[in-house]
Amino acid sequence: MAVRKQKAKLSVNIDHVATLRQARKTPFPDVVEAARAAEKAGAAGITVHLRVDRRHIQDADVAALRPAVKGKLNVEMSISEEMVDVALRTKPDQVTLVPERPEEVTTEGGLNLILYGRRIAHVAQRLSKAGIAVSLFVDPDPAQVAYLSNLSEAGVTGFEVNTDLYTRAKTAAAVKKELKLLTEMVEMGVGEGFHAYAGHGLTAQNVGPVAAIAGIEELNIGHSIVARSVLVGLPAAIKEMLAAMAG
Repeated sequence: MAVRKQKAKLSVNIDHVATLRQARKTPFPDVVEAARAAEKAGAAGITVHLRVDRRHIQDADVAALRPAVKGKLNVEMSISEEMVDVALRTKPDQVTLVPERPEEVTTEGGLNLILYGRRIAHVAQRLSKAGIAVSLFVDPDPAQVAYLSNLSEAGVTGFEVNTDLYTRAKTAAAVKKELKLLTEMVEMGVGEGFHAYAGHGLTAQNVGPVAAIAGIEELNIGHSIVARSVLVGLPAAIKEMLAAMAG
């Protein structure tokens, strides 16, 4: 299958808008208002991570965002039964299944598709039957990406490749190595018919080369945008990111 060459879109993760709200348990800042502002500024969609510990995004946020988001609402969540029930109630456009540990500051790596393939397939089937697109967050590991083909019949249609190692690379050689691996993983997944997404740790300073990888349809970026918005405002932060993605 030919690699898609369309320009990568931006899905803004607004988790940390909710983090700021939860710090004082106030009604503000409002995640729905943030989502609307993000889309108005050029975001193609909104991403949120509903964690089991509810440290930022709450169930009520997902329910409120469902009718408010005009583009794609992508909800990241674990494969726990509790999370599946929320997804089936709210029916976002897409669910991205991610690993989750209570003690982590943020998602630390991709799903182990080989180890948890049976459970992932069961969850994906249920979500897919409800009309929800299913994507999997995976590390840029050939074995993991190759395993995607075993989950297509379960309803998995996409994968988000973890860009963490790329964003942590310190030398030009290391950056080149990680970009090559990301490119190869995208080519492999797209070649098997899956939609390719990418994200984790991306900033306006490092996003350009990832956005330029042929086949990546969407980048999911949150923390750096929300952090930048504290200084320049959310619309300006998003426009800066879009400009960086365009090169």
